[in-house]
Amino acid sequence: MSISHLEPVLVFKHFDAICGIPHPSGHEQKLAAHILSFAESKGFDASQDGAGNVVIRVPATAGHEKKPIVILQGHIDMVGEANADANHDFLNDPIEPYVDGDLVKARGTTLGADNGLGVAAGLAIAEDDSAVHGPLELLCTVDEEVGLTGAMQLDKEFLRGRIMLNLDGEESSHAYIGCAGGGDTRIRVTVRTIEPKPNAEALRVKVTGLKGGHSGCDIHEQRGNAVRVLGRCLAAGRKRVPFAIGEIQGGNKRNAIARESQALIVVSPSNKGRLRNAILREAKIAGAELETIDPALSVTVDEGEKTAAVFDKSSTEKIVSLMLALPHGVERMSGEIAGLVETSTNLASVKLDAGVVMFEMSTRSSINDSLRALRDRIASVARLAGADVEEGDAYPGWKPNLRSKLARVFKEVYSETLGTEPELLAIHAGLETGVIGEKFPGMDMISFGPDIRYPHSPDEEMSISSVQSFYTLLKALLKRLAS
Repeated sequence: MSISHLEPVLVFKHFDAICGIPHPSGHEQKLAAHILSFAESKGFDASQDGAGNVVIRVPATAGHEKKPIVILQGHIDMVGEANADANHDFLNDPIEPYVDGDLVKARGTTLGADNGLGVAAGLAIAEDDSAVHGPLELLCTVDEEVGLTGAMQLDKEFLRGRIMLNLDGEESSHAYIGCAGGGDTRIRVTVRTIEPKPNAEALRVKVTGLKGGHSGCDIHEQRGNAVRVLGRCLAAGRKRVPFAIGEIQGGNKRNAIARESQALIVVSPSNKGRLRNAILREAKIAGAELETIDPALSVTVDEGEKTAAVFDKSSTEKIVSLMLALPHGVERMSGEIAGLVETSTNLASVKLDAGVVMFEMSTRSSINDSLRALRDRIASVARLAGADVEEGDAYPGWKPNLRSKLARVFKEVYSETLGTEPELLAIHAGLETGVIGEKFPGMDMISFGPDIRYPHSPDEEMSISSVQSFYTLLKALLKRLAS
């Protein structure tokens, strides 16, 4: 079903075309070619860098040629998620949008409004005769969803403007003026294994029922971390009786708070009951602490299957100690913006594979030096345990600038155009603005957009009326910046 008839027509015309071109992360070539073809058809200067990012340079409206260049920025990749019965090939099949009241949805898949709608709005402005603006640069980046890699590979000569409107927002009531940077740390412990004693018995400890959540946006809620809870329970048991670990696993994605974890532990028959009781006693204490935020926490200790190998005493103690010692949660709140997490880290996962236990951590901060300092501390803890440490490349944060001229102008235009006061917020998650701001010093930026709910899932939906308000606001803001 075509959605190109929806208002504003120019925006939905371009978004409809974007839906028709497969563009999951890592496969944006066809959409980039489409955007370059559009620029050529309009006579606009355009270029593409080695990473695949595209910039279109749009001349100013007559009489506004000497005004500062404004960058309209969005990313052209989308997250490809489909329902099991959708039978959708994201490399070849188009997205099928449809209208449901005030909403645009997709049949069985992600819609890709994140961030296809922002890109569509920029293309619409470029050919909208009613839009008044100074010189524009339409920046379309690649691979945002898999690590901001397109923005990270931007050449420092690719952009001329120093005012940027990031059109990747998802709530029309507010705009972002800051975000966190981040970096991952992988900690590898090579464990020594031995045969369990012939009469040893096994227990399976499982931690379930936790909410989990986004490691940036939800970290301040102090939800339970299944890896930490498991480590705490095992440590309490080890104080009472000796045991050995046979298997251990917890958490999944680096940017998610661990919801579940489990371990297979081996103990002598005479100590089995004491060990179970010690673990369940500690689990009860942890449950009481988490009762208001994670009331469904469940820790079970059941009979486990026999195993041919277990960690020796030193390796078992090392793994349990690391599960307790590695930091998790909020490190520092912002002193300038109430309620904003400035620095945090997530003990994301622990996994055993081929004799190596790997911990994965994701650390965030809007202050680059604070990010470095916390990652240094994590590495120090790991190395004290004799572990190998691998640190991924960090991406920079965007420190909120409460004296930003662009933010002040945005707030004024928003109030005048939409009749309400916008919230100017910072987010404890990564945005391309952080990367771009570091590459291009002096860049004044703001991030905003229409209402998009449930992105990255087949339930993704976008409000039509909010797109109308968003585009009206965008045009009004560009006109003010050109005045």
